[in-house]
Amino acid sequence: MHFLGSTRSSLKPDHLLHTPDTFIRIPLPGSEGVDFILHAAPRLGAAFTQMTAEFAANATLGLPPTGVQRFLYVLDGALDLTPDEGEPVTLTPGMFAYIPAGTHHHIRSQAPARAALLEKTEHTCAALAGTAKPQLIIGDEAAIATEPLGGDPDLLVRRLMPDGDPWDFAVNTMTYAPGAALAMVEVHLMEHGLLMLQGGGIYRLGDHWYPVTQGDFIWMAPYCPQWFGALGKTPAKYLIYKDWRRHPLGA
Repeated sequence: MHFLGSTRSSLKPDHLLHTPDTFIRIPLPGSEGVDFILHAAPRLGAAFTQMTAEFAANATLGLPPTGVQRFLYVLDGALDLTPDEGEPVTLTPGMFAYIPAGTHHHIRSQAPARAALLEKTEHTCAALAGTAKPQLIIGDEAAIATEPLGGDPDLLVRRLMPDGDPWDFAVNTMTYAPGAALAMVEVHLMEHGLLMLQGGGIYRLGDHWYPVTQGDFIWMAPYCPQWFGALGKTPAKYLIYKDWRRHPLGA
């Protein structure tokens, strides 16, 4: 059904709500049998890319550009990851991989699959020149302990990335019990990419209030006022990226 130009998607100078009714699928070079929904990219104003990769059977994901690190979180199906130096592993829903820049690897599907894919240029900073390089990480969200955000047992965080100087971004999942909400409106330097995994609620972005639900994507620019409250009878959960641990004046 055509709704005569109506959509929940909204683009403002400091945020984007990208809803499935407006998704366009495109190919990217080096990948075969993969369609990409490109949610956030530098042309939007983001310093990273976030996309949903939809794999047909026997599809292969191309390598990122030189100097680009990659984070992949499986949404549906299974993906075979084979690093050039390491054992192959099959990633199933909720499993993820962080692949440092310059790490040659192969990712393919045996059957249809979907994954959230984040890519970011490796941040160089003279003050961290002696820091050890980040290493390949393969993990399972279900095996990571939850932490209550601000001591609230109805708002649980799982931290998927290590926290330390080698890593310049963080990826978490956040799960809200029905009716739970952030304790404050946040305004900060970090930008976000957020994918709703289940449930829904109300998101405040800047001076705008949006109903959001499973499948929606949100980009939040630095200093965009932001707040979320869960609605409905089931928990709300999202996957969220933020840039992290780099001085804002770093090169």
